[in-house]
Amino acid sequence: MRRKIPSTTALVSFEAAARHESFTKAALELSITQGAICRQIASLEEFLSVELFRRSRRGVKLTEAGLSYSRRVATQLDAVERDTLSVMGQQGANVIELAVVPTFGTQWLIPRLKDFQHQHPEVTVNLTNRTRPFLFADTEFDAAIYFGDADWSGTESHRLVGENPVPVCSPRLLGNCTGLTPQQIAELPLLQQTTRPYAWRQWFSAQQLSIPRDMTGPRYELFSMLSQAAMHDMGVALIPPFLIQRELEERRLVIANSDALTSSKAYYLMIPDRKVESASLQAFRDWLIDQSKRYKPSV
Repeated sequence: MRRKIPSTTALVSFEAAARHESFTKAALELSITQGAICRQIASLEEFLSVELFRRSRRGVKLTEAGLSYSRRVATQLDAVERDTLSVMGQQGANVIELAVVPTFGTQWLIPRLKDFQHQHPEVTVNLTNRTRPFLFADTEFDAAIYFGDADWSGTESHRLVGENPVPVCSPRLLGNCTGLTPQQIAELPLLQQTTRPYAWRQWFSAQQLSIPRDMTGPRYELFSMLSQAAMHDMGVALIPPFLIQRELEERRLVIANSDALTSSKAYYLMIPDRKVESASLQAFRDWLIDQSKRYKPSV
């Protein structure tokens, strides 16, 4: 069955014209004539039976339908470009597409990946940020590292490291104190983590305290955002020490209270059942488990 899809040339021309809201600038970007841009967009509008631009003497302006369509087209063209570059980059190489939670990937995994590359130069590991579970069948991912309880249907799980966050802040916020009591921390701005909304409540509860404002304060999605906010004196944050080793060693952050929030959840490597026999994934799995066993926090 023939697909009802416009020509790629028309879509590329439209995306450029929509981004610039100018046929002239789109033509310059694509190294074609303005007339060619006009023809491509006219053919696209005819194909869709929808007006994408309003023309006037002052230039062109996206219609509401054109704005909505341009966003969708841009997303799909970006995906096609990524897939194309991925295929071009593989050149027959053994590639692992790994989904990973952002801060764990940048702060813990990437600094260690050089060792894996040295041991397995034939394997390339590509990293993409994903914060929540997904259906492997709907993606190109070969494995994932995520934080949770390993309850992920159709996968083989391997525990890596626990989180165990502690209250941290800037040295300036700590002042001349060597540490803060839970009561003192309760008086300071509490920086919240979007995906751990009850973290402060759980931490105070473990200290036998009930704090009415334990869920108030600015929220940040990533631990890297939390650490930046804490370093800039914006408050106290609950962060796993292994994600801020350098900041602690350089005293850009300090531990305000050494009592950690313990949790049964941890960072896991998840491999879909259909991929468990992959030799490259087995090598990566064994290396990653060994790295997690070797990890010893220095702070």
